[in-house]
Amino acid sequence: MEYTQLGRTGLKVSRIVLGTMNFGPRTDEADSHTIMDAALDAGVNFFDTANVYGWGVHKGRTEEIIGTWFARGGHRRDRVVLATKVFGGMQPEGEPWPNEDRLSALNIRRAVDASLQRLRTDHIDLYQFHHVDRATPWDEIWQAMDVLVQQGKILYVGSSNHAGWHIAQANEAARRRSTLGLVSEQCLYNLAERRAEMEVLPAAEAYGLGVIPWSPLGGGLLGGAIRRAAETGRSADALAKTGIRERIQAYEDVVDKHGLEPGEVALAWLLTRPGVTAPIIGPRTGEQLDSALRAVELTLPEELLASLEEIFPGPGPAPEAFAW
Repeated sequence: MEYTQLGRTGLKVSRIVLGTMNFGPRTDEADSHTIMDAALDAGVNFFDTANVYGWGVHKGRTEEIIGTWFARGGHRRDRVVLATKVFGGMQPEGEPWPNEDRLSALNIRRAVDASLQRLRTDHIDLYQFHHVDRATPWDEIWQAMDVLVQQGKILYVGSSNHAGWHIAQANEAARRRSTLGLVSEQCLYNLAERRAEMEVLPAAEAYGLGVIPWSPLGGGLLGGAIRRAAETGRSADALAKTGIRERIQAYEDVVDKHGLEPGEVALAWLLTRPGVTAPIIGPRTGEQLDSALRAVELTLPEELLASLEEIFPGPGPAPEAFAW
């Protein structure tokens, strides 16, 4: 496994992040434990979750599964860089009760304690804002984070689904408080969805944030969707509705020409992008984990990289992407 530092910090993390969103809803506890053991054995030390994973009436279930895995001992917790998130309400049904969601200081205090209990640990290595809270001032958010750092409950703070100007706003507010600020941004980024290159990635680079792409396979589109549909006899008409079928076909053709697997190429491409720390993979099975691990070792030929750029051209940086 290859390792890199998370943004401007001294924290070393694997170049693949084990995403756990499927643990509970789609992968049972025993299989989830097996996948986590296999990932750790392969050198993956960066695990990502969120307090709402498990969804619906089972919100929090994913953190609980990770917690029971930590409780098995064997230095599992010591070897993992643990990331979770705060923002969504944890009530399973109906409207959330006031102050039980978003990023008020009150909810942050309650949410971190609940996550620590479910995860069966005394600290979270990377505590991430799952979304932007436009109603809460950054000074309040950072005051809450500073308290958690001082208490030893969290070490680093990251963002997710933030625009470039939100990253700038957050870190300028942290700078005024003489605190570290955001050290990572978890954003939607893949070959077929490159809008993050306009402003999010430049902002992350300017402020020293590591970029953690989610949905690196575009919800399965970049994992051999057309080939898989043909093999199973299912229709791939959904691709036509999104207007992307021709590009996905060209992608699968060029990857096949090089004798490679589409999903592994999509992950390997992200690892070539400036500022990217590690994409998040969400394996439901051990086979999917093995495929993602192979991507870390994959070196893409320049000819293939050029072909990928032709099929999925990026928007370019702002403001040139939309102005002269």
